[in-house]
Parts: sequence; C-alpha cells; structure tokens
Amino acid sequence: MLGVLLLLLLGGGGLLWYRGVASNVARTDPFSAISGGRPPISLNGALNILVVGSDSRDPDAPMDKASQWRADTIIMMHIAASHDHAYLVSIPRDLWVPVPENPSASCATERRAKINAAFAWGGLPLAVRTVECFTDVRVDHVLSIDFAGFKQVVDALGGVDLRVDQTITSIHKPYRVFTAGPMHMTGEEALDWIRQRKQFPDGDFARMRHQQEFLRALMDKAASNGTLANPLKLKAFLESVTKAVTVDKTFQLPDLAWQFKGLRGENLTFLTNPTAGSDTIDGESVLLSDRDKAVNLYGAMRADKMAEWSAANGVPAGKPGS
Repeated sequence: MLGVLLLLLLGGGGLLWYRGVASNVARTDPFSAISGGRPPISLNGALNILVVGSDSRDPDAPMDKASQWRADTIIMMHIAASHDHAYLVSIPRDLWVPVPENPSASCATERRAKINAAFAWGGLPLAVRTVECFTDVRVDHVLSIDFAGFKQVVDALGGVDLRVDQTITSIHKPYRVFTAGPMHMTGEEALDWIRQRKQFPDGDFARMRHQQEFLRALMDKAASNGTLANPLKLKAFLESVTKAVTVDKTFQLPDLAWQFKGLRGENLTFLTNPTAGSDTIDGESVLLSDRDKAVNLYGAMRADKMAEWSAANGVPAGKPGS
C-alpha cells in the first residue's frame, strides 16, 4: 500500500530526514534481471514509483527472487516533473494481465494470470517487468511495504482518524466492530480495517478505497505539528518506517526528500485502474481491465500529462478512489 509512504517521509519528515536513519532502510535489487539497460533517472523530471505491500509474505523470502508471497497492494505512483502533485493508481491484485516468462522476456507473451501471481513466480523483478508491460510506463523506483510492521508506524504517530462508511464486524480475530462514522484507530485497528473487503458490495474496490483514505490520513498526521514539533515522536515515527519498508538500491531518500518536500495530502490524487467487469478464467475469478481507458490513463502518465488527463476525465484532485 504505500506509495504515499514515500510522501510521508518527504512531506512529513522531509527536511528532518537524516542520512543516518535513511541508511537503515533495507535494500533490494529488482532491476538487474531486466535486460536492455535502464536510462538514468533525473531528480528534475517526473518519477514513477511502484509500491507493493503485503502482510502475509514469508519474512525470510528474498523479494528479488521467486517466492511464495503475493502482493496485497499494488500502486503505481507518478510524481509530476513539476514536483507539486502525485497521482497514485491502485492496480487490483486480481487483474488479468500478460505475465512474461521471466524478467528479461518480451512483453509479447501468451501467458496470462492475475497480476499478483508475478510476485510469487518471479519476485520483484518479474513484478516490475509485468507492470511495465501492462502499463507501458517505466518504473524508476520500487518501494515494498510490510504492513504487519506498519502497525508500529501508526502507533508512533498516536493513531489515525478514519471515517467508517458502514458498520461491519471484522472477519479476523478479535472480530472487532467498526461503527459507521469517524473513528480514531490504533495501528492494530487500522490494519484490520483496511484488510476488510467481503462485507462490502464492491469487495476489493472498497478495500483499495479504504487503503487510499488511510494513506492520506497517515500522511496528514505525519506532517502535522504534533509530530514535527515533537523530537521523540518524530524519531519513533522515522525508525518505525525504516523497519517496515524495503527500497531499491538507487532509491536515495535524502535527495528525494529535498526535491519533493512541498508535497502534502492535498497534493495527492488517488485513482484505480479502469476495469471492465469480472470473469471466470481457468476456474479463477478475475478482473478485466478496460483496455481503452487504461491505455489513455497510462499514456498520460508516460507523457507526464496527468493533470490534463484528470481535468478531461472530471477527476477531482485528492479524492480517494476516483
């Protein structure tokens, strides 16, 4: 879940993010297995960051190799070259897409699967290649989040305030009740809330929408004076973040923090990959992408024209789940 996590670091802790803390972040190398070379990344241009999250992965499974974990959250985050806005596109984990045979294989493949299968079959390298083939957008950086560890991030901030859109009972122990209306949540409660999907008419789309709302609330809390003005709270927040994330080897947090220090919650637009309904393929229930709308969306991302795309499609800035 959390392309916004980068923005938590940049917008919330930005200028106070010091190299000593940044050096503690775990690293992975998802790009070396992708053939053809990758052009250098310019901090002065637009950036595309693939954000993946899981709270069920084997913690000992290397993320740059094939393993038995699948991503619960997939987000393509586009930071405009103007550095004043970010667009986060949630990609449903059950989306039916072409999956190359390996990270260096051609995108022209007959193999199809749910997009999160790429993570299990080939780790982050195959996941990056699959997302790039599907979107035709180059991934500049990868940010992987362990949501089990993210509970400590929320608690370090003193919890977050979320709005529960309908009263439900969690399907997970201890089966807590979420009552419709505003609710202050601990890390444990927030993680439980954003896992729920079966109780909602729109299922996984509700889960993605709640994740987006959670990310905005978390970022706003991290950027608040209550965090920035409290050295102990800020230190606990930053240290908990480093334990919950893994980034690629070229991801330079201090430099990015300086470049994008102006980003805040109101500068984010949340979107979801356009879909054309569901189907059953090879006994699996899958989601189908709306090809024309997706081509239009990712074409705008590739050209750094997301502001124009949003205006043309009536997407209000900052509204989760648009």
